[in-house]
Amino acid sequence: MAELTGLDQEVREAQERFDAGMGADGDASPYPLLRELRAQAPVHPGWPEMGMVGNSGDGPPTFTAYTFDTVKAVFTDNITFSTRCYEAVVRPLQGPTILEMQEPEHALYRKLHEFAFARSSMRRWDAELVGPLVDRTVSRLREAKRADLVDTVFSPIPVRVIAALLGLPEADIPAFHRLAIDLLGFRADMDRALRASAEMKEYFVEILADKRRSPRDDMVSILAQAEVNGVKMSDEQIIGFMRNLLPAGAETTARSTASLAFGLLTHPDQLDAVRNDRSLLPQAIEEGIRWETPLLNFMREVTRDTVLGGVQIPAGATMMVNLGSANHDETRWEDPESFNIFRERKSHIGFGHGAHVCLGMHLARLESTKMFNALFDQLPNLRLDPDAPAPYISGMLFRSPPRLDVVWD
Repeated sequence: MAELTGLDQEVREAQERFDAGMGADGDASPYPLLRELRAQAPVHPGWPEMGMVGNSGDGPPTFTAYTFDTVKAVFTDNITFSTRCYEAVVRPLQGPTILEMQEPEHALYRKLHEFAFARSSMRRWDAELVGPLVDRTVSRLREAKRADLVDTVFSPIPVRVIAALLGLPEADIPAFHRLAIDLLGFRADMDRALRASAEMKEYFVEILADKRRSPRDDMVSILAQAEVNGVKMSDEQIIGFMRNLLPAGAETTARSTASLAFGLLTHPDQLDAVRNDRSLLPQAIEEGIRWETPLLNFMREVTRDTVLGGVQIPAGATMMVNLGSANHDETRWEDPESFNIFRERKSHIGFGHGAHVCLGMHLARLESTKMFNALFDQLPNLRLDPDAPAPYISGMLFRSPPRLDVVWD
């Protein structure tokens, strides 16, 4: 295998900083605490963070929804539970995005964004981009007979897919992988995140100007020309989309695929079942996202007095929703803490729900499908490395295994 370049090493160091800042402390898990909280009530004051429940007492009161039904109710009612709170949190880092938009503006701009994720484009990406990229990446591993799949497959592929969809030159990808991680790690180091944001914007201004002059077959060119009811996206909005997609789309897909691989590799009977019958892969992907949701918490602003889960929530409060807890709700799934691709199929809430449901979920599923088919096809008898330390899943906000050491025949 080729030696790491300096930029690749910078990406690894950025990821380590990010994980440390997000409370990734060994194999510590939030799920025992979340199970206790769900058993007590569906909604609690405060929020779960770093293994404890807290509320600073500064600013508006905070509440957290923990059950499937209450989390879904928050996502469903985007009038009472508004995303406008993200204007103060996200806009300084990413510029204006549809995440913070309200109706009817949000519905209009979501249609504009959907041009970038059209089904015709997805089919083309499958054949021309994602499939070939995944196959090349995995085939380079074949002769090595051992690897850390997080480092060699699950972390690099999603960011390369996003970068290609945005039309970024391949030589620039490692630098932007690092910037994406630094941007997403704003909770741990806001100054570093703001520097990353400024650097990305400066670069994306030139990329967008180039696409407007010479449109190509990529997302930025499509968005630059998209129009709904006479409305087009401004340069600021397109650059906001670019700064949002690179960290969000790449980071969550990298984590969800790594966690699914962990689930399969630590359950060899299920691994063999999927390897021998690829029609089981879609349900395995959904179970992986349910079992280890890559990003546990989202937030909303409460716009009017309401009641949720029997709790009075005042207007102006911050409403946190814990997707990880919702996806482990015992009233919806039997033995929810267990990884089981054969369980009764019920929809999870790992991609959110309602008007703000994840735009990139079909792309994420496509990438996962391609990655696991390539691993099964090209790395015979793929299994955990018996000579490496046992893998584990880490994180209190973002969750995934830091590494997955494997061998094959």
